Amino acid sequence: MRARFISQPIFMFLVGIRNNLLRIRTAYYRILYGMDIAKDVRISFKARIDKTNPKGISIGEKTYIAFDSIILAHDFSTRRHSAQTKIGSCCFIGCGAIILPNVTIGNHVIVGAGSVVTRDVPSNTIVAGNPAKIVKSDIHTTEYGMLSHK
Repeated sequence: MRARFISQPIFMFLVGIRNNLLRIRTAYYRILYGMDIAKDVRISFKARIDKTNPKGISIGEKTYIAFDSIILAHDFSTRRHSAQTKIGSCCFIGCGAIILPNVTIGNHVIVGAGSVVTRDVPSNTIVAGNPAKIVKSDIHTTEYGMLSHK
């Protein structure tokens, strides 16, 4: 039996539709909830962004948030409902990662899949684990957190 593949032009058309839907969703977060999210941020449809304290979320340009990631800006158990959670530019947040409230992630950071970020992360690093620890320093990423091999 022969496998069927979608032709390249149709595939690219579908990718374009998906990217437009992601832009609309990001605009929805910015306009309706007042989140500080750059216009070119890509947030997976399955990622969860804390809407309890939406003004506490800040995400820099050309950052990608993968599916099943959670970004929190409040902590109900300690009654901290005004936490500030910041993610820099050109970052990649891996699938299933959890960013806890009051954490600042620098620019050009890669957060590994399934990581739990409990503390601030300096720029130009890769972090992974639970709790997330620095795996590699002095890295550089291009748009959407893609590792640059300069």
